Amino acid sequence: MSFDSLRVLQYGLGPIGQEVARTVLKKEPFTLVGAVDIDPDKVGREVTELIDGDLSPTGVHVSDDAEAALANGSPDVVLHTTTSFLEGVTEQLMQCARAGAHVVSSTEELSFPHHQSSDVADQLDQVAREHGVALVGTGVNPGYAMDTVPLMATAGCTDVWAVRAERVVDAGKRRAPLQAKVGAGLSPRAFETKKAGGTFGHIGLRESLRMVADGLGWSLDGVEETLEPVHADAPVDTGVRQVAAGEVAGIHHTAVGQVGGESRLTLDLKMFVGADPSYDAVTVDGEPPIDLQFRGGIFGDTATVGMLVNTAPLVADAAPGLHTMTDLPVPRAFATSPAASA
Repeated sequence: MSFDSLRVLQYGLGPIGQEVARTVLKKEPFTLVGAVDIDPDKVGREVTELIDGDLSPTGVHVSDDAEAALANGSPDVVLHTTTSFLEGVTEQLMQCARAGAHVVSSTEELSFPHHQSSDVADQLDQVAREHGVALVGTGVNPGYAMDTVPLMATAGCTDVWAVRAERVVDAGKRRAPLQAKVGAGLSPRAFETKKAGGTFGHIGLRESLRMVADGLGWSLDGVEETLEPVHADAPVDTGVRQVAAGEVAGIHHTAVGQVGGESRLTLDLKMFVGADPSYDAVTVDGEPPIDLQFRGGIFGDTATVGMLVNTAPLVADAAPGLHTMTDLPVPRAFATSPAASA
């Protein structure tokens, strides 16, 4: 795989989308040819003005007309960062595919939609094949930390009996929308109300669990999922919100997959303000056993941008259809500068 250039359209310019656009503009093989967002405060603005960087103007202005932006920009790849839920983006994804653009999306439910949303997955796959493009959902989690990494960790094993992935994240160091997403600052009662709504907390843990099981060729008998609050022991000021002692600091979210009546896959996510230490860990009960740890953790905001940008050339080189990360080559950094010092 080698690309001299890739024309990219950025679809969605929230905090992550802006960082994706900034990264695209800094990598020579990429050319930013369009930007889409429905926020009236962003529409019409030059992209470099919006992302507040020291970058030269590109002549690309934010449009709220995705169809026109796709037609005018003729992108090879759309980097899509709008919402977590598949229902809200299905038409957007099909619109991109019909315009002849490959898509890499941060929509968590797209990372492995074949179990929860099989009809939508089949529809997206069909449209992508008809128009000769590839679609994939990815990011740091799902897409990397609790699915791709655990699967790669098993590569040196001759047999595997169980896999556990654990992720502890200090949400206080992450972007403001994520702090809100995990309920930082809520009362215990408000947490339970939001939890009952069904769209609160981390989205994608079941998708990661299913992806790991599918990658190992395991058929799950059942999945048990729990979502509980983590309460602050002492006041925490993150700079964007204040959490009093006793209030919700974040979430403890688990998903466990059973095979043959035994718990064989475990994903354990703790994401709350003030978490210390942060780390990511993968344990494989196999031959040989694997014990892998990322000290300090995988910083999610940057890693999400990295996964989206680095997957662009992989999806552009993939066969038409809807893919998961297990269908693509091993992800790796793209268009890096080894001579540059960090």
